[in-house]
Amino acid sequence: MKVSVDRDLCYGSAECAHRAPAVFEFADGFGVVRPGRDHTDDPAVLEAAEKCPSQAITITDTPSSPARP
Repeated sequence: MKVSVDRDLCYGSAECAHRAPAVFEFADGFGVVRPGRDHTDDPAVLEAAEKCPSQAITITDTPSSPARP
């Protein structure tokens, strides 16, 4: 899944960094996705998105690579 944080919606509660610290960090007063972690299967990301009070986290399913014969 692809993960992003909308900085226009985020107001800095840090819930994401608290619930999924391997994926999110708190920087400059906002929650941000850690570098290189924008595509992850970490289940804590779903909880972080659900509990985000500003609903600033977007999760998008990414298509899997096609199977090779």
